[in-house]
Parts: sequence; structure tokens; C-alpha cells
Amino acid sequence: MVVQLVCLTASSGVPLFTRGASRQLPFSIIGSLNGVHMFGSGHGVLLSSCETEGGGKVVWRVFQDSVMLIATSAGHQAGSSKGEPVHLQRLLENVWSCMVMVLGQDELAQVRNVERLKKDLRACFGLIDELLEDRRDGVMGLLTHCSDCLLPPQPPLLQEAVQGFAAAADSEFGCLLVHGRVAAATEMWWRLAPQEIVLLSALMRSLSDSASTSCDYPVFLPQGSPTVAHRLLRFQLLPGADVCVLCGPTPSLHHAESGLVGRFWSPLVDILRNCLAVGERCLPPSVSLRPDVLAFLLINRENHRSVSSVLHPLCPHLQDDPALPSKTRCWELLKLFYILCMTRYFEQGEASPPKEEKEEGAHTEDLVHGLSHQPLQCYLVTDECKSFGLQTPQHQLFLLFPLAVPTFALHTVAAHTLASITTSTFF
Repeated sequence: MVVQLVCLTASSGVPLFTRGASRQLPFSIIGSLNGVHMFGSGHGVLLSSCETEGGGKVVWRVFQDSVMLIATSAGHQAGSSKGEPVHLQRLLENVWSCMVMVLGQDELAQVRNVERLKKDLRACFGLIDELLEDRRDGVMGLLTHCSDCLLPPQPPLLQEAVQGFAAAADSEFGCLLVHGRVAAATEMWWRLAPQEIVLLSALMRSLSDSASTSCDYPVFLPQGSPTVAHRLLRFQLLPGADVCVLCGPTPSLHHAESGLVGRFWSPLVDILRNCLAVGERCLPPSVSLRPDVLAFLLINRENHRSVSSVLHPLCPHLQDDPALPSKTRCWELLKLFYILCMTRYFEQGEASPPKEEKEEGAHTEDLVHGLSHQPLQCYLVTDECKSFGLQTPQHQLFLLFPLAVPTFALHTVAAHTLASITTSTFF
């Protein structure tokens, strides 16, 4: 899905930036998109999304009566049209929060100097591009607003190290990321808003792409502290493993790097290597899954954490099957099935697309409206794979299977998968 993003001032429609495809939208089209939204607003109509004759999508969102974001998509793949409005609405929400995280809400809510704001917004481009490209397989949190987690083999030792490191840095907020996923974090880190954790993880991933092994980065918390900045200290422990803390004026980056990193993390190098060895599976060796599971997404509804993986490239008997979707396509299908379930069948919560996105998608089936109970399971059979969704009071599980798996066996495999993960890891 090719997405372009346009940011304008809400009152005057002055373009602030465009990101996305290499070929930017012409100014005349940007003006038309802004004009039709303003025309609707002048007649008491809120224009939130539309679809073109060619299958393209356009969504609008105004934040703080100050900034308008417009996202457009064209040339979607087969089977993706149902999910795009929800995906684009969540994208706009994430981009706005990203802008607040980098610049603070005050600077965005009260635009005093447009040219200065244009210049300041360049600091957001790296993170915004991360959100737009969505190029990292395995990162589902930008859609679900649940933290992408990796379940390490020895969690107590990592947990103790994160807590000790954060306390030594005069902070209650510490986090260890392995392969861009949260492997351990302090209790106060988990008390941040789910979207804040997701965006901080995305920021950490974008910072880890730089050549620097450490950084001191000012951040605002979009919900917890949108007007007062904190310091985000990030340190690379090993390639693919990073630790960070949110703190105040102390300690200095040099003091934390020279005096604290080695003290707390040098004794755990072998354990960190074991975490890195978990890799794309995101599960410790103690978890045994059925070999006919192509991919899964497991969400803990109580703490807004998730673990997900595409397994078929890791299974020798499935690697050479040309009938199976590719690894990248499996991630796309998993996201689309999640959106299908959350907009049609499963109970809406903080881990699902927000209420306004569900209404804007307008995909809710009349069948569900007539039911006297809440659906707890659903399945879908396409020409690419079979999908199964399972909901319990604590968890939501979404699975992809090869077409060869009998439909009547999907529930049994799903129940086995849920039990295997939760029993071994207490997730």
C-alpha cells in the first residue's frame, strides 16, 4: 500500500510538509483535498474519509483545531481495501502523536510562525517515515496500540537489571528492547499510555538505525506530559539490543554510559545474546507450537502487550512450499485479519481501533447487530490461507494456517497455541 501524507494548517490550509511516495502530490490536488474538507465544514458536515473510483482512499483528521493531516493511498493489493480506512485513520493518529512527542503540544496547538514550524517539523521526519513505511516485519503495535514484545528465556534477570539501571539513572522509567521489541521494562514504563509505549519503541528503532551507540533525546509524552519535555537516554548494549530510560536533568549521557551501562549490563552479555537468539520467533525455546501455524498475533487485553511472529520461514517443512504466502505477505494478511475481526466481530477495547475509526470504516456487519451475544471466535478462508480468531476475557489470538489444515481443526490448534504460550510464559 503506497501512502502519502500531507500536513497543513487547519485555519488557512498552508502546507507544512508532505511525506510518503517519492512523487509528491501536486499543489493543486493538495488544495482541492483541503478545499473539499473546508467546504463540508462550512455546511456542518465532517468529511473523514472517501474512496475514489480507482480504489484509492483519502482520510482527513484535524487536531487541536490547528493542524490538518490528510493521508491518501492508491494501488492497494487484493484483499486490502477493507482494512485501509482503519489503517489510515490510525496512521494519522500516530503521526500527530509523533509530532507532539518531538515538538510538544504547545508549539503545534498555537501556530505563531508558519515558516519556523516548517523548519522544526523536519525533526519529526525520521519517525514519521518509520510510521509511513511500516517496513519492519513483526511490528504490529502501530496498528494495535499494544506494545510489541519479545518473551526472553530468563526474564527475572533482565527485569532486575532494567530496574536497577533505571534507579541508578534517577528514573522510574526504563526499558530493554531486543530486535525492536520490549523484552523487559519497569513497572512505571508499563503505566505509560499504550500508544506512548508504542511510539517510544518506534523512536528507539529509528534512533538505533544511526551509527551512534548512545544518544540523549528530548521527548514529550503525548498523553502524560504533552507540554513538558523529558530526556530519553538510549544505549546500544549489543547490535539489536538497546536499553533506554526517561529521566530529568541528571545523569549526564557521559556519566550514564561510562558509569552505569557496564556496571549493570556487562554481567548479562550471555543472557542478552540468548535473547537475540530468540530472533523473529519472539518466544523462548520452552514454548512449543504446532508446525502448521504460519503466523500468530497474541494480545494481552489487560496490560495491552502483544507478541507476534511469522513462523513458516523458520519451519523446514514449510520453507519450500510455493503455495504459501511470502513472509511479508503473511504480515499483511495478519494485519488485515486483525482489522476484520476488530471492526466486525470482537469486542472493542483500547487494543482495538478506536470507535471513530470503526464508524468511519463502516464495515460492521448487520449480522452482528442482530446477535444477542458477543462473538468469541471467527474464521476466514481465502485462496491464500485460512485464518482463525479467538477471544477470551484476557487474550485475543489471531492465527494464519496453510490451506491444507482442515477447517474443523482450526479451533483445536488455536486453543493449543494459546495454552502453550500462556502456560510457559505467563503472558
